[in-house]
Amino acid sequence: MRTNQNNLIIKLVTGLILMLSASLATAGPLTDLDGKSASIDDYSGNGKWLVVMFWASDCHICNKEAHQYVDMQERHKDGNISVLGISTDGLTNKAAAADFVKEHKLNFPNLIGSLEDVAGMYYDLTGNHWIGTPTFFIYNPEGKLRIADAGAIPAKLIEEFIAENSIAKAE
Repeated sequence: MRTNQNNLIIKLVTGLILMLSASLATAGPLTDLDGKSASIDDYSGNGKWLVVMFWASDCHICNKEAHQYVDMQERHKDGNISVLGISTDGLTNKAAAADFVKEHKLNFPNLIGSLEDVAGMYYDLTGNHWIGTPTFFIYNPEGKLRIADAGAIPAKLIEEFIAENSIAKAE
């Protein structure tokens, strides 16, 4: 009798683990604010430079500087630069992230993930440990990560880097 109970428990636990593993494999660490699975790859490598701004709704610097990236997106909407935001607020703080997008009138797509998932993704892509927000990635038009940097970076410096590297490539 005890063996049958143990076997049943093992089967139930194994089934739950398999179901959880399958759902985690398809969910991915990032979603858009509507809950649809998404990734940086969905936005990079499309012939434009991609500036990825990692932010948190309670990050003082992110709140202070978000307008720079709204302005950059507007300046380059028909050009060779696009911006993608990634909130580290996680789905439990999705309302705060949505409020940040609305308050700052973010005119570029924004994804959301938990801090743990974003930190893991950051490590996987850079080999370095996550420091905090704001953090920036810059991808070239072919989708290769060129810069990963933590801390505030003025949008003008990013635009200068892109201009210099676009000219160098054209020559």
